[in-house]
Amino acid sequence: MLEQRIISSSELSKFGPVSTLNEQAFALVKQQRETWELVRKNYEALSDVQTRSFDFGHFKIIAQHNPGRIRSSAAKVDSKSISERPCFLCPENLPPEQKALNFQNKFLILVNPFPVFPVHLTIPLLEHRPQEILNFFPDMLELSRQLEDFTVFYNGPQCGASAPDHFHFQAGNREFLPIENELETLEKNHSEVLVHKRGLKIFAVKNYLRRFVCIVSSHRTELLNTFHHVYSSLPEKNGNEPMLNILCFFEKEEWRVIIFPREKLRPSHFYEIAEKQVVVSPAAVELGGIMVLPRQKDFDSISNQIISEIYNEVTLPFPGFEHWIKSFLNAYR
Repeated sequence: MLEQRIISSSELSKFGPVSTLNEQAFALVKQQRETWELVRKNYEALSDVQTRSFDFGHFKIIAQHNPGRIRSSAAKVDSKSISERPCFLCPENLPPEQKALNFQNKFLILVNPFPVFPVHLTIPLLEHRPQEILNFFPDMLELSRQLEDFTVFYNGPQCGASAPDHFHFQAGNREFLPIENELETLEKNHSEVLVHKRGLKIFAVKNYLRRFVCIVSSHRTELLNTFHHVYSSLPEKNGNEPMLNILCFFEKEEWRVIIFPREKLRPSHFYEIAEKQVVVSPAAVELGGIMVLPRQKDFDSISNQIISEIYNEVTLPFPGFEHWIKSFLNAYR
């Protein structure tokens, strides 16, 4: 029963303050680490995760060797494979040890048992329906406002989501992704301002391996309207929503929404054989600057050149990005 899945405030308060959703999320992680062996082992293993930093001048990419993420990086996301497995985000299929927070009787907030972040949440919709962000973007804004110490992110159904059949967000603790620390410098020195008016700024960054647009606003209605134009100007792919990944966080009473338009699900390196293969499935975390590599071989052999090739293949190429920007501005004005 769903009621048994939701952890009570009295139980949660044993693990920390619970007066806000943000505090409850941190307490839930502590509770799950103490009561669920899989979570305890995988979060402890994060302290031994190997990392390598690659310098690209005005930004860096961090490679993370994380064996526990193989199930996500190598997940089969074709229709046949999805139809043949139970949905692991539906409440009735969750492990018995997994407890949850209830968000607006619409979403569950869960601890991700296979973390990339030191504090990593998965936030599935209660209802089983596919990834499609447009109708749930208001929820993303509200989640990021209440989860003030987290970055909330979304992976499109063809853009790294390992469960494209069940709508969900994820969230990780702030200042873990390099892009969060680089964004101010990128905006100041490496961006093109597309729109700047009271309460709204939109800028594009093109010299970053993966091109993106960032919307900055303190006005929810303005932000929702702008996102609708951004989303609608991107081409649909194979009858699905446009290919995109989104990072969203709330600080100093403003939202920052970073949108990465995509070209492909996986790079050609993923489909190579033997020594040439690199098992990597870029999603929002990778576009935020953390390249997760489950295999030691790939972590040891990764290079600036291979990283550049991976990002350039999966994100929208420069001509397509420029065309999208023009389409968006024409529609917006």
